[in-house]
Amino acid sequence: MGLIFRSRETAPCTVSISHRFEELSAHVRFNNGAVVHPGDTVQVQGPEIMAPYGEVVEEDRLATIVRASKLERLWTRATGDLEFMELCEFSFSEEVMS
Repeated sequence: MGLIFRSRETAPCTVSISHRFEELSAHVRFNNGAVVHPGDTVQVQGPEIMAPYGEVVEEDRLATIVRASKLERLWTRATGDLEFMELCEFSFSEEVMS
């Protein structure tokens, strides 16, 4: 991994899509033990996966991981807390929404 250059790798993965009343989720597990770090991006290859209501669907796919450069990783760590705090901003109001 270079200071300003990104690297690319592929990894086999299992995609799990849950479309049930108690859980609506999508997860990717890398089958080769690859780990995603701050600033990295992942793109799962293949067509869209649709799970019918009430079911969990799992498919084996190939994922492309674009590794962030050292500079991007440092920037992501430095600004990540600020972006997280934006997500935490909320308020309560006694007004009823119509």
